[in-house]
Amino acid sequence: MVKSWIDRENSCLAPYATFASRSKGRVHPEEEHEFRSPFHRDRDRILHCAAFRRLKYKTQVFIFHEGDYYRTRLTHTLEVAQIARTIAVALGLNETLAESLALAHDLGHTPFGHAGEEILDHLMAPFGGFEHNLHALRIVDLLEVRYPNFPGLNLTWEVREGIVKHSNRYDEAVYLHEEFGTNPPSLEAQVVEVADEIAYDSHDLDDALASGLISIEEVRELGIWKEVGEPEGIDRGCELYRHYGVRRIIDFLVRDVISSLQALIQETKIVSSADVRDRGERLVRFSPGVDVLKRELREFLYSRVYNHYRVRQKAVKSQRIIEELFRIYRRHPELMPQHFFEKVDHYGLERVICDYIAGMTDRYAVNEYKKIFSPYEEA
Repeated sequence: MVKSWIDRENSCLAPYATFASRSKGRVHPEEEHEFRSPFHRDRDRILHCAAFRRLKYKTQVFIFHEGDYYRTRLTHTLEVAQIARTIAVALGLNETLAESLALAHDLGHTPFGHAGEEILDHLMAPFGGFEHNLHALRIVDLLEVRYPNFPGLNLTWEVREGIVKHSNRYDEAVYLHEEFGTNPPSLEAQVVEVADEIAYDSHDLDDALASGLISIEEVRELGIWKEVGEPEGIDRGCELYRHYGVRRIIDFLVRDVISSLQALIQETKIVSSADVRDRGERLVRFSPGVDVLKRELREFLYSRVYNHYRVRQKAVKSQRIIEELFRIYRRHPELMPQHFFEKVDHYGLERVICDYIAGMTDRYAVNEYKKIFSPYEEA
């Protein structure tokens, strides 16, 4: 006999976790599944949606054609999900909710990483702006076409709230959405935020080392590298040395988050998910000493990687591609595919253009630019 998902939740989850059996439900009511919880179904809907598949060819830091090794939005997303699941299980949180939020957290990103989002927000400023968390909600609520009885994916309230309120060093949490209020999100959503930071910092460090933007000697001077310890018996010039160090950093940060939250829960006597929201502040965070090490690593990545002239050159080039596409579609909206062009009367021209461009992969955006602006490219 299949054990019900409700029984599994009741036997495995801590009292401060988010229980699917207590979910606020979906915008469009559906019958519950016999052995898949609402969060299981949300996770699977995200995995099968078009926006998730397109993450394969969206930039993390390095443009897709620079090499097969470097992270893309998709591989980053999978790495965030792995870290979030580890933390969630250790703390007795709802692993499936954490995984669902991790898989959805970057659905709203444009092509070309944060450079793409910056220019699209600038172009959309007179028309409501662009923010990738809100756009992710728009994707799962409206833009995905998967079901005959409702638009979007019809995800649960808890997953939709976690998408809107996702916050890391690049984002400001969006608390102005009237449906979700101003309280902090679930612990599972907060775990995904921290998992996102851990994945970003460690794997951008790895990719930057692999690309030659930075040297291992520079990284060895960082406090966090010294803290995790030098690998013994491994030559500094080989790949294994780099992999070992990055893996140790991830483990070090994950352990710190787990121990910090365990201590905070005991100190604050949190016994329910309602207590989490009523605290009015995010509870999942690094210990003070480790946060200092994380900040040093982050500042190093900003100065030596994200602001490296090679990265900035590609950012400027990619922003020009998006800007030119936006302007030509405003003048000639008929250049967009028919199923987008048909939405103009309902959503407005600029918002439809924004939807179209934000959904592009790096490769698709480059090809569209060539087809429109290159006289030697076939349309």
